Amino acid sequence: MGCSPSITNKGPKTELQNTKPAWLNAKPVQDSYYVGIGHSNKDGLNNYIQSAKQSALEDMISEIKVNVSSTSVLSQIDANKEFQERYEQIINTTATDDIEEFEQVDAWQDDRNYWVYYRLSKLRYKEIKDEQKRNAVTLALDFFTKAKQSERSGENVQALGFYFQGFRAIEKYLAEPIRLEFEGKEILLTNEIYANIQQLLDKIQLNADPSEIMVNRRIAESGQTVTVKATYKEGKKVIADLPLYAAFEKGSGDVFPNYKTDVSGQSKMLITKISSRDLEQTVSVKVNLLSFAGDNPSDIYKLVAQKSVVPKVNILLKVKRPLVFVSAAEKSLGVNRSNQQISNKLKNFLTNSGFELTEAKEKAELWVDVNSDSEKGAVSGSIYISYVTSVIKVVSLKDNKEIYATTLDRIKGYSLDYERASQEAYNKSLETLEKEKMPEILNSILQ
Repeated sequence: MGCSPSITNKGPKTELQNTKPAWLNAKPVQDSYYVGIGHSNKDGLNNYIQSAKQSALEDMISEIKVNVSSTSVLSQIDANKEFQERYEQIINTTATDDIEEFEQVDAWQDDRNYWVYYRLSKLRYKEIKDEQKRNAVTLALDFFTKAKQSERSGENVQALGFYFQGFRAIEKYLAEPIRLEFEGKEILLTNEIYANIQQLLDKIQLNADPSEIMVNRRIAESGQTVTVKATYKEGKKVIADLPLYAAFEKGSGDVFPNYKTDVSGQSKMLITKISSRDLEQTVSVKVNLLSFAGDNPSDIYKLVAQKSVVPKVNILLKVKRPLVFVSAAEKSLGVNRSNQQISNKLKNFLTNSGFELTEAKEKAELWVDVNSDSEKGAVSGSIYISYVTSVIKVVSLKDNKEIYATTLDRIKGYSLDYERASQEAYNKSLETLEKEKMPEILNSILQ
């Protein structure tokens, strides 16, 4: 981004002045220039000169409209204008980064404010944009040619990559019909690239084996894998090196997102955690268009990928709720309590988290054991202190392995006697259990 010296004889007015210049009262209108007036507060916390400059460039850009042709690819992608509106927003947001050879005409400031006046030659702007467009079209046509060659050789995945690179090269010109001659025929380049991408995608079919599985909320206990296979609809030829993306469509959990099919056209899905307690959940696997863009896909590329119709397959998860047996010994000052607050809190939490309780330990997958008691502390005047210590363990009964253990150590309670202080300490223990320990317990169980 360049900024030439001021075009006024006096140079930019950066000294404090009493009289505001005319361009602050009414924005100048010049047939040969785009004009931008920028402002920033001088609050001592910002670079007000740079802030005003950015403001002026944004004001200048607002004069440069994006004209969408009825024959452009935007009309082909999106009939209801939503895509078009979002595209224009992205173009306008990033346009200030592309402005070159603007010049500062003037600047004015007072104690609290700073204003700057920039202009940009419309003729020079058009010359720069035309050159950038020619370079973009040349690059896009090269990728388009390579894509066609790959497609004719049966290398359709490679062809998709070239088509998307071509699309990326001219993504800033999607609003315009780019007409050129290719192999003796006139084509609209962006429209042709998009149409060829969609045609290749329409030939691909994804299948999951099995398409429906029974899984335990404790995913490690399920032992089932799902394989997704990519083939062409006609001829059923397998597709190698096809990038795939997996995500929960219904429910929630952790599934490894990115895959690539092997030489047999297959890839194994890896689900590592089921967070939702829904009994039926869905993982979708689709062709990953973003992978063709490299590490940093642009906002426009993401928008196009989002709008494209891609091959997809759904995997239905029928989720089994693990059976949990809860045992508890809760005491107050060495005496058994009738109200087992901690174990009841844990039971409610586990039930609400998608687990099922059982009274038969031999049927359970998990055993949660709670041991807690309170002890007398000091007395200060009429205030008595009691401490509650609780030990919570979670055991996997299949292999009798302890998978979680924690201690709520000497939680303090105050009251007018030891018994009531003990109750207060139990109440505080419940707060610690809910805020800190319950998420840990659930995470350990679901690993």
